[in-house]
Amino acid sequence: MNSAKYEVVRNGISFGSALAIAISWTAHKSIIWAIIHGFLGWFYVVFYALFR
Repeated sequence: MNSAKYEVVRNGISFGSALAIAISWTAHKSIIWAIIHGFLGWFYVVFYALFR
């Protein structure tokens, strides 16, 4: 049961990073910012949703 929970969390983190990279690339057209925002993941996605 615990392994299924960790799988969901890991997939959520991966999806958050991919979404952050896509949003960052669309907004800034910079690979450096895309990498930085990819590390931030869901934090950047939420920030972008609230302040853009």
